[in-house]
Amino acid sequence: MTFQVYTLWSHPDLLPAFTTWPLVLDKLVRGADLMLPGVVVPPTGLPQVQQGDLCAITLVGNRAPVAIGVAAMSTAQMLSSGLKGKGFSVLHTYQDHLWKSGDKSSPPAIAPLAVNPTDSNEEKVDLGLQGNLSCLTLEGEEENRKVHHPEASEDTSSGAQSQDSLDGKLLQEQMDELLHQCFLHALKSRVKRADLPLLTSTLLGSHMFSCCPEGQQLDIKKSSYKKLSKFLQQMQQEQIVQVRELSKGVESIVAVDWRHPRITSFVIPEPSLTSQNVQEGSREQPYHPPDIKSLYCIPASMTQLFQESGHKRGSTLEGSEVRRIIIDYAKKNNLVDADNRNVVKLDPILCDCILEKNEQHVVMKLPWDCLLTRCLQNMQPAYQVTFPGQEPILKKGKLCPIDITLAKKAHNKKVTLVRNLETYGLDPCSVAATLQLRCQASTIVFPAPGAKDSLQVQIQGNQIHHLGQLLLEEYRLPGKYIQGLEKAPKPGKK
Repeated sequence: MTFQVYTLWSHPDLLPAFTTWPLVLDKLVRGADLMLPGVVVPPTGLPQVQQGDLCAITLVGNRAPVAIGVAAMSTAQMLSSGLKGKGFSVLHTYQDHLWKSGDKSSPPAIAPLAVNPTDSNEEKVDLGLQGNLSCLTLEGEEENRKVHHPEASEDTSSGAQSQDSLDGKLLQEQMDELLHQCFLHALKSRVKRADLPLLTSTLLGSHMFSCCPEGQQLDIKKSSYKKLSKFLQQMQQEQIVQVRELSKGVESIVAVDWRHPRITSFVIPEPSLTSQNVQEGSREQPYHPPDIKSLYCIPASMTQLFQESGHKRGSTLEGSEVRRIIIDYAKKNNLVDADNRNVVKLDPILCDCILEKNEQHVVMKLPWDCLLTRCLQNMQPAYQVTFPGQEPILKKGKLCPIDITLAKKAHNKKVTLVRNLETYGLDPCSVAATLQLRCQASTIVFPAPGAKDSLQVQIQGNQIHHLGQLLLEEYRLPGKYIQGLEKAPKPGKK
């Protein structure tokens, strides 16, 4: 394994490469393995590997590998698991001890490949690498032939182009077949009459994707239709569904002929044993929302009020504890009004704690509810987050909700932005990967403006409806912790 990353910097295509986010590198250097939620799915899909294959790990925007690992599962298993669990056991990284035994140089900047790269890079492999790469074997006789006999590749280039064209057509036909299968499966088993009218984006994201068989990935752009709208036009011509634009630019399914022969004759495929095992495995550690408690921190100005109860400046209390301490303090000091027990007389300590300057010597009594409310308002906010099986995490300041906003980018195109996911134990990279597949839209994860150590997810288009389903229905987060769901597009409204 000597100088592995150095070697791959000169020849980045020797191993199948999987991409992750720059913020993940620090965790890999510190000994962590690469989890699948941190893997970025490119437009061309994930490289095809088998369990145990040696793989390179790169960062978004740069093909220079920063780590080498062993695949913990095959590509098919990765996709069928929903990109959950451990993806790669990391063997070697940039900045580890093996790297330090070299010249300690930094990764070069290698631009990402175009969507349809040529095979010319394979012909540039230097024969002199054979000694340095004894443990990096190129799998398959065809790869070996290209490395040792590049002239053979040149002689057969026209034949290879013909074969590529044939393979591309075959893949397109397979994607068409998969598209029809997922469509019919969704209509027969998932979409109900009460769901209509149904946004076409919801049909795709919430129903058709979940009908995709194990080990396969539905990608309309790789079909002959290219767009969902074109495919649905064909289905409408066959009188399976009716599609209408109920609001400007937003299409919906308004009718389904469930008696159509293509739906009645469609046989729902049974899930394979492997798929069932993967699903059972993925349920072992499902996401559970944290238990969140609002707390109140004692400020310097209120220290005397809480001193008798044994609490100091900076101590945190639940609202019920604050109320009990205030009530006990009032009763112990005979501050409850004898004529009206719903009113509390204010002593100098209470006056200093809750009254404004212009209220001093003016306000002498307050009702219980007003007194308690003022005490809570004058304390500093804090909160405690407890994840299942973990110790509670105490934080000062206000709890920020998951914030969902819409923004306009170049050419007046809308994007959906979501931030503060980390507070609730959600990995932004995992959320981005899920939304990319569900919405069939590009996603980007980048540092959140004005926030330290926080990431923001950007999804192309108005995807708030899908976000709401993911956060509320699948992750089961209470709605009070999510801000911006009201901006989701609604059928029939602009």
